[in-house]
Amino acid sequence: MPKKKQNTNIIGGWAFLIGVVIAFIFAFLEMTNWAVWTLVVVGIIIGLLNISVKEATPFMLAGTVFVIVSAFGMNVFPGTWLPNFLKNLLMLFVPATIIVALRALFGLAKD
Repeated sequence: MPKKKQNTNIIGGWAFLIGVVIAFIFAFLEMTNWAVWTLVVVGIIIGLLNISVKEATPFMLAGTVFVIVSAFGMNVFPGTWLPNFLKNLLMLFVPATIIVALRALFGLAKD
């Protein structure tokens, strides 16, 4: 059983790193539908595989703050690549935060 948890953390960790790299690369390119859906799917994978029950509350707090600050930051920073990067990160973190929040709510409802 511990072997499966370790593999899940590795996959989730790689998904997080790959998602941030994809978000950065597409900050300089035009976003297409497949790029948006790639970020959303990777965000879902992060939420499902990378965040344990113990990490749920800190992740939701940090994720919520990150989403709010990034949303406001897109309008504050000049230029094109930084607002685009923040927007891409939102496409990655919003699904991850929603998945973790739903898992936490189902866990509370189960108890």
